[in-house]
Amino acid sequence: MNNKLLVVEDDLGLQDQLRWCFDRYEVVMAGNRVSALEQVRRHRPPVVTLDLGLPPDADGITEGLATLEEIVAASPDTKVIVVTGQNDRENAVRAVGSGAYDFYYKPIDPVILGLIVNRAYRVRELELENRELIQQKVEHPVEGVVACSPEMVKVCRTVEKVAPSNASILILGNSGTGKELCARSLHSLSPRASNRFIAINCAAIPENLLESELFG
Repeated sequence: MNNKLLVVEDDLGLQDQLRWCFDRYEVVMAGNRVSALEQVRRHRPPVVTLDLGLPPDADGITEGLATLEEIVAASPDTKVIVVTGQNDRENAVRAVGSGAYDFYYKPIDPVILGLIVNRAYRVRELELENRELIQQKVEHPVEGVVACSPEMVKVCRTVEKVAPSNASILILGNSGTGKELCARSLHSLSPRASNRFIAINCAAIPENLLESELFG
C-alpha cells in the first residue's frame, strides 16, 4: 500500500517534530490549504494529519475545516486525523461530522499520535483487502475456481446466468476439471440454496442399484 503520510501543519518547528515521529512513513508536508490539496492530488496519501488552525485563520478553525472538506471531496478514502487544541471537543466532533476519521488534542505526544496514525493505515489496508475480495467474488462466482483464462471466465459467467433458472443442467468435463465445484455454485446461487446439496459418485454405485439408490 502507498506509504505516504501528509502532514498539514503551518508551524515549522512542529513540522520537524512530526517528520521525526513518522520516520517509518514517507512524510509529505503542507503548510496551508492550497498546498495540502496539491499534495493530496499528487500523492494520494492513505492518511493525513490536519491541524485545524491554518493560515489565514491560524487562531480559528474555518480554514482547517474547509481544508478537511476539500480533502474528503477530492479523496474520499483518505483517513484524515484532525489535530486541534485541548478541550476543543466541539470542533473535534464537528470535524468528524465533516468526514474526519479521528481527532487528536494538542500538545502532541508522538507515541499516542503515532498509534492513531498506525491504526488509520491498518483500517485503510483492511478496506482495500475487503474491496479486492468483493471484486474477486463478483468476477468469479464459482468458489474454488481460479478463472484466469477467458474460457474459465465464460464458464463462471454461464454458471451465474443459469443458476436462478429451474432448468436441468448437465455439466461435462474430464476428471479434476471442477465439475462438482460448478454444481455446488449452481446450487448456492439458485433459489434452492437453503436446501441441502448432496454429491453422489454414480460411478461407484453398481448399475442394478443406481435406481433404488437415487429414487428409493
